[in-house]
Amino acid sequence: MLEGKVALVTGASRGIGRAIALALAGEKATVIINYNGSKDRAEETLAEVRALGADGMTIQCDVSNTAAVDTMVKEAVKVYGRLDILVNNAGITRDNLIMKMSEEDFDAVIGANLKSCFNTIKAVSRQMLRQRAGRIINIASVSGILGNAGQANYAASKAGVIGLTRTMARELASRGITVNAIAPGFVDTDMTQALSESVKEAATAQIPLKRFGKPEDIAYMAAFLASERASYITGQIISVDGGMAIG
Repeated sequence: MLEGKVALVTGASRGIGRAIALALAGEKATVIINYNGSKDRAEETLAEVRALGADGMTIQCDVSNTAAVDTMVKEAVKVYGRLDILVNNAGITRDNLIMKMSEEDFDAVIGANLKSCFNTIKAVSRQMLRQRAGRIINIASVSGILGNAGQANYAASKAGVIGLTRTMARELASRGITVNAIAPGFVDTDMTQALSESVKEAATAQIPLKRFGKPEDIAYMAAFLASERASYITGQIISVDGGMAIG
């Protein structure tokens, strides 16, 4: 159980982020639901969190903006007095072959997926260092491990998340803070539902378990890594991908 713990989940208004927020709430953690543009969906997630008997709040913030993240974290600590769990889930895609990819699309994905993790970890670590305890969980991707044609920006951002995870694990371990990453494969979310049937079929063919994952598959792992049962696990990249990254 995570009763008494306060968690911040970025990009928690839908998809994997929403599932993680609900999994943590199911363990009785207080959940701060970060969103950027989906206020109504964030409020719906908060209502579901409260229906599970947990406390929480929503905070709007573009996590690629350093000053905005600092303000968000200060607000969270002001309200709850502590911050025990950070889940970096926010992210976007802007897919294209590199010869057609614009600089703006490359920068946007790096900012939303990688710089956001730098911003939140830096801001949250100050509080966790004072507490001498904390759990940081970054959502990477199988694309950051294997690469994926048409996703130079996304794969680079998620490979960066993996490097950041391992480095932060080394920097923060002496203060009782663990830092791990989950690398999902294809998961049934709004993002993948927009794919054509032919692309979905080709993707499924690459998965040994022959199906897309569910958001809950990622959420269960996040809840485990946030718990005391994972207190001796840090610096790890855990693939939850139906076997795609078997090597």
